[in-house]
Amino acid sequence: MSTVDILAIETSCDETAAAVVENGREVRSNIISSQIDLHTLYGGVVPEIASRKHIEKINQVAEEALRVAKKKLSDMDAIAVTYGPGLVGALLVGVSAAKAISFASGIPLIGVHHIEGHISANYIENKELEPPFVCLVVSGGHSHLVVVRDYGAYEILGRTRDDAAGEAFDKVARAIGLGYPGGPKIDKVSRQGNPQAISFPRAKVGDAVYDFSFSGLKSAVLNYLNSCEMKGIPVCQADVAASFQKAVVDVLVEHSMMAVEESGIKKFAIAGGVASNTALREALADACLEKGIAFYHPSPILCTDNAAMIGAAAYYEYKKGVRHGYDLNAVPNLKLGESI
Repeated sequence: MSTVDILAIETSCDETAAAVVENGREVRSNIISSQIDLHTLYGGVVPEIASRKHIEKINQVAEEALRVAKKKLSDMDAIAVTYGPGLVGALLVGVSAAKAISFASGIPLIGVHHIEGHISANYIENKELEPPFVCLVVSGGHSHLVVVRDYGAYEILGRTRDDAAGEAFDKVARAIGLGYPGGPKIDKVSRQGNPQAISFPRAKVGDAVYDFSFSGLKSAVLNYLNSCEMKGIPVCQADVAASFQKAVVDVLVEHSMMAVEESGIKKFAIAGGVASNTALREALADACLEKGIAFYHPSPILCTDNAAMIGAAAYYEYKKGVRHGYDLNAVPNLKLGESI
């Protein structure tokens, strides 16, 4: 089989990333320039600052990806880039860079959906994984429950109606004084807390059993904190974090296992930044073991935004003959399954 090398670029939020991926599953390099320290000063991602940092870093990150992979640009078969969803300014930097590289080199251009990238991260470490499988995508901006029918073929069973899981983590972390980024900090503090200490709600969406809703849970945490403050009751930060996290995990696991059972598919995967949460991983691993379902998950570095996952997704698009023109644009609200 001939080798297909793809230079991939990802700039959908606050990571400037580039990678060289071979045949969709072998990562030759995966370079990530994170802006977390910068955005922590503001308690969250500032889009304008993110865009400016991407402009500063994109060229050197792409050059580093080729250097680490011991490859030349002329060795690449395609240039892949995230074109949505994400922050429009951030996306535009990556898309513009990818188009410029493609135009200057004559190497084909492939636009990739960000969520499809997250799902495809599972192919990198689980070489044996093939569709169909059920996948839970949970990140700062997305909460999706998807049946992956084939490469590039998705059936969305459920999605969030309001806050994404990661967004709820960030807001609750800020409310209890942990700061940004919320997910890893709540994960860490929760280990010292009692997840049964406070009874927070598990929301259900009546007309769509697979959909998620986390805004009510977030409000319940804020109401609890306000109530404690008014009554002069001390707040145990670890107990609040653990109880909140348990409420999120319970809903994600329940919906996921229901989807697996009803689909009849015995393979389940997780993806996205929140997929690195240890409580969620442990709960899903236990649930899958109990039901005899194969459980797949990427390493934490491949759960966060990275370009290797974009290269993995692009490989299967490349094989199908997908190519994009230089009119490719950033689509900040791009839906999974949409194409241009």
